[in-house]
Amino acid sequence: MIHDVVIIGGGPSGLMASIAAAENGANVLLIEKGNKLGNKLAISGGGRCNVTNRLPQEKIIENIPGNGKFLFSAFSVFNNYDIIDFFENLGVQLKEEDHGRMFPVANSAKFVVNTLIQRLKDLKVKMMLDTRVEAIDYGENTHTIILKDHKKIQAKSVIIAVGGKSVPHTGSTGDGYPWAKKAGHTITELFPTEVALTSNEKFIQNKTLQGLSLRDIALSVINKKGKTIITHQMDMIFTHFGISGPAVLRCSQFVVKELLKGDKEVQMAIDLIPQRHTKELYTEMVQLTKNNPNKAFKNLAKGFIPERMLHFILDSLHITEDQKSSTVSHENLHQFIRQLKHFTFYVHGSLSIEKAFVTGGGVSIKEIMPKTMRSKFMERLYFCGEILDIHGYTGGYNITSALITGRLAGMNAAKESLLENDS
Repeated sequence: MIHDVVIIGGGPSGLMASIAAAENGANVLLIEKGNKLGNKLAISGGGRCNVTNRLPQEKIIENIPGNGKFLFSAFSVFNNYDIIDFFENLGVQLKEEDHGRMFPVANSAKFVVNTLIQRLKDLKVKMMLDTRVEAIDYGENTHTIILKDHKKIQAKSVIIAVGGKSVPHTGSTGDGYPWAKKAGHTITELFPTEVALTSNEKFIQNKTLQGLSLRDIALSVINKKGKTIITHQMDMIFTHFGISGPAVLRCSQFVVKELLKGDKEVQMAIDLIPQRHTKELYTEMVQLTKNNPNKAFKNLAKGFIPERMLHFILDSLHITEDQKSSTVSHENLHQFIRQLKHFTFYVHGSLSIEKAFVTGGGVSIKEIMPKTMRSKFMERLYFCGEILDIHGYTGGYNITSALITGRLAGMNAAKESLLENDS
């Protein structure tokens, strides 16, 4: 039997591609190497499943700094609001949380996955689990999928939706790159994004600040010329190996890109009180020291930042625990405020791509048709999801990209294979 469309990979983009292909009248087979579908979906949003984001299109694209602009054409066909309608029409009621993130009212990723699987069953999509694909042989009229057990499957159209190399326990282990290369595609350099960063700084190695969380700080990545590349205002945490937390994950791809250029270290800066100006803080501090000359400077500064951070900064400025505020020089005051507003340190690497939330790099988008997700080199071959060189921040942006590219790949693979039937 020759299938109209075969999708390899049962993650978010593969599930959406399968549904779209079947809704467009194709005979569909979905192949998944794991024993469950939707593994990555099941762990997204902390197990609650952040299915998309409600922000306007421009903002969504902005939050996909890795080639998000490629998605403008796709958005004209199927966008984040269409994703919301898609789920609600399937009976998955959604609610909006901070920063436009959309979650199921049921707060259950499993509910979302089960709803999608039920939709596949209703559409009579054939599903093969625990099935590993060894290779794809591309032909003129059909493509042949060769399984690990040497069985062969014929398909008019093939959609590769196997993900990148991040979170390998969900099945994303980079299987699709050789198949893309065989079809003539370029795989751009792979790197971890949305990943914790490592540092050789003494205070990290000594675990001085380990476990310290900083709330609503502004974290920046500084290039070699001293210019700020990117700033994100969120929370972060010092760890035993470096830094992590939302602000760090968002900055990480910019750090990794600098390291890929051959830099041995990348400077970062923390503004511990981004809501207030340097001048205003300095004036307040001068006033406090004037009004309380005999009070320990440490006690005057207590309310500004977490105590462990305060101890560390005062220590670095050689201001002792019980030093009276009247004995702190204006120079020292300036340095103290500078540390509050511009605490700098170096990072030297990141955790591995396997420990990253998202894979940077992948099948070059220059070689993909933006309105259909079809290969520019091979007829009836489509790509969707994280195997493409598209990556965004966490917060529903990567899943939006996966579902949109999956939708387009499924629709167009079905149309192309059914045209073959007609001819």
